[in-house]
Amino acid sequence: MSNYLVTGGAGYVGSVVAQHLLEAGHAVTVLDNLSTGFRQAVPAGATFVEGDIRDAHRWLGAPPGSAGGTPTYDAVLHFAAFSQVGESVQQPEKYWTNNVGGTMELLAAMRTAGVRTLVFSSTAATYGEPINTPITETDPTAPTSPYGATKLAVDHMITGEAAAHGLAAVSLRYFNVAGAYGSHGERHDPESHLIPLVLQVAQGRRDAISVYGDDYPTPDGTCVRDYLHVADLAEAHLLALAAARPGEHLVCNLGNGNGFSVREVIETVRKVTGHPIPEVTAARRDGDPAVLVASARTAIDRLGWRPTRTDLADIIVDAWAFARATTSPDNPGPAGGTSQP
Repeated sequence: MSNYLVTGGAGYVGSVVAQHLLEAGHAVTVLDNLSTGFRQAVPAGATFVEGDIRDAHRWLGAPPGSAGGTPTYDAVLHFAAFSQVGESVQQPEKYWTNNVGGTMELLAAMRTAGVRTLVFSSTAATYGEPINTPITETDPTAPTSPYGATKLAVDHMITGEAAAHGLAAVSLRYFNVAGAYGSHGERHDPESHLIPLVLQVAQGRRDAISVYGDDYPTPDGTCVRDYLHVADLAEAHLLALAAARPGEHLVCNLGNGNGFSVREVIETVRKVTGHPIPEVTAARRDGDPAVLVASARTAIDRLGWRPTRTDLADIIVDAWAFARATTSPDNPGPAGGTSQP
């Protein structure tokens, strides 16, 4: 059994990964300041610490409740970041302070504590406007938002840490994560992701779904995106822990390799839920590429990972079950985990 610190583990992806770690028999401590995460999302069986990554030195010397100063975390899985593209344009300082400054403090605390393995939650936003489809890790990185820029800056920081100090690190660049895993699913407030927004229309919580542009060079004129089930994503993190090597920073794209258009998503939600989904066509949004699809070849080759939940309907079935069970961000279900001050 290993002992892992999961920063941002009260959020969507972090909570699912924490649950997978627990199911694999590991000990998990979740560190989250609850600025965007939810206490109720922390899995039962995990130790919960309400705190900030900028104070990571307080938690990395010895996990809460342990006997003394010997570092007992085997690795850190780092999800603690702000991730709203639009907000990052309006408040870039918030993103640089937390995403970059916070990770710098985390890396320093790991170095001092002797914790030498890191799996980092990166993003396809590091690529910006794609040059090729599908996107590979060797394609140019040119983020078009402060959010993407901060994630790329952290990737560069990790590369330097690995080379200079022997950190074993893997960055996983997600494309569009969707679906749910049991009681863990998307509960963003405000919500900006397509699938939960369309499900809100099915629930009667939203009048219609906006389709931003229907004149793209795609089969039905709407943007095409690569949707990856959150459980497949979580499994990649466990494989990344096993694949991390001292002194190496491995970067892997995670996607299912297939693209689904906005209209395909809407139509699939109609079929899954049995509800009509009114559409409103709006102008294109600045910076929205026509197609974003990942090549996951590196993850397949280096991690031994392969997504298995690639059917769009199956992804939406899980998301729909979670949406119906979760009435609002203020009432997301029973709390889990054991708290520590």
